Amino acid sequence: MEWQLQDAKNQFSKVVQKARHEGPQIVTLRGERTAVVLSAHDYDTLRAGRPTLVDDLLGGPAWDDTLADTVEVRAKIPSRDIAF
Repeated sequence: MEWQLQDAKNQFSKVVQKARHEGPQIVTLRGERTAVVLSAHDYDTLRAGRPTLVDDLLGGPAWDDTLADTVEVRAKIPSRDIAF
């Protein structure tokens, strides 16, 4: 079902209940689809099996020995000569 934004705001609890029992509810602004209200179950189903940002960051390319050695050496060499 489609809801104009003002109607969705005024009847938000009804929008949520319909999302739970009837499926996604579309919210429009000036006649354009703007948002979709989903039940938590539908959202969880949609997200299931997809990697998180943490998974993406930790699953980056493996470092070969040359790159690891270069990073190790660079970490030990100061980037500036600082005299106190």
